[in-house]
Amino acid sequence: MTTQRSFNLSSAWRFFSALKVLFAAGLMTLLPFMASAADKFETLVDQARGQSVYFNAWGGSPAINAYIAWAAEQLKDQYDITLIHVKLTDTADAVSRILAEKTAGKTSGGSVDLVWVNGENFASLKRQSLLQDKAWAFSLPSFAYTDSAALPALVSDFATPTDGLESPWGRAQLVFGYDTAYVVAPPRSAAALTDWIKQDDNQGRFTFPRPPDFTGTSFLKQIALEVVPDTNIFAAPAPADIDTADRMLAPLWTWLADVSPYLWRAGRHYPVNYTDMVRLLGDGEVAIAMAFNPAEFSNGIANGMLPDTIRSYIHEGGTLANVHFVAIPFNANGPAAKVVANFLLSPEAQLRKANSDIWGDPTVLSMAKLPPANAAAFAGLPRGIATLSDAQLSASLAEPHPSWVKVIEQGWAKRYAAD
Repeated sequence: MTTQRSFNLSSAWRFFSALKVLFAAGLMTLLPFMASAADKFETLVDQARGQSVYFNAWGGSPAINAYIAWAAEQLKDQYDITLIHVKLTDTADAVSRILAEKTAGKTSGGSVDLVWVNGENFASLKRQSLLQDKAWAFSLPSFAYTDSAALPALVSDFATPTDGLESPWGRAQLVFGYDTAYVVAPPRSAAALTDWIKQDDNQGRFTFPRPPDFTGTSFLKQIALEVVPDTNIFAAPAPADIDTADRMLAPLWTWLADVSPYLWRAGRHYPVNYTDMVRLLGDGEVAIAMAFNPAEFSNGIANGMLPDTIRSYIHEGGTLANVHFVAIPFNANGPAAKVVANFLLSPEAQLRKANSDIWGDPTVLSMAKLPPANAAAFAGLPRGIATLSDAQLSASLAEPHPSWVKVIEQGWAKRYAAD
């Protein structure tokens, strides 16, 4: 026994000694590349000084607008970059503008330097070759703090490989908010929601934003993922034949037909967006709402829009979750836009963004890859009274391929938009 143990220890020592030599040799081989990457980014920083970046991003949230204004101040102080927030109501407007510039042959000096994007809009930009520098996002210094093995959505945007054409900015997950003063036990599945909506006391107390609003369409995707028997269909592109794709969604349309007469205003009118819907929750017109930011309802309580009786929940089988990104168009001010993207991904900017008192958008950074002081700062962030814990949010569903968005929105419009 002693001889065998000595042999094993000796073998292990030789093995780890060899590994040590190999690791050292590998590190020495990598060092020039690491230095080269750092030098290249410093060159970008030098090129970016004094430049302006037109950041096209949704402008419908005061909290988000304030955060972008803070980022602009930091970028000016640290890099002498002027960040200009072009406030969008629909990201598709920016995509259309970029396409129009390509069609017109405007190959530089584009009107969009950086755009907040994900899902269908990213797929459209990529498909039409409207983005700049493949793999640029992977070379950002801040990208080293992410872990795509633990969070595959960092490199796969709604089933579309990012190929480094966009840099991760934040995480989102569909959450439901309910008023505990009215709802004792919230419905935690599509089937339970049907029963809840149709109960006499609850009729007219539920709605969702009117598609193509992002949250409204996401709610329909959530229901589709719960009621369509073969959810594998959503991992692939929707059939080119729109009627065939629509028929594949028959369980979704059946679910909607069942509940629509019992929705807010009998399903004849819908909130314009999730902000409108949250306002209805605050006014007591509806008892359940939804949002794609887990901190949304805590933020609403903090700013006085919602009563402190509001709490959050997700469905038992999980809810839609994704990562949102920033992308650089083909004709943008690339160097300055990359410096901005790197700052938005930095521990400093991500920490502030994750603070529920400021925005509450979950970070895309890996705590295991952060320096201990940064990880501790994230651990110490305040969490609002209506915000679920990371453990409670762990049940999530992958986004369908973006081609399903058009099918769902057209199918809904055909049945309900005229009402």
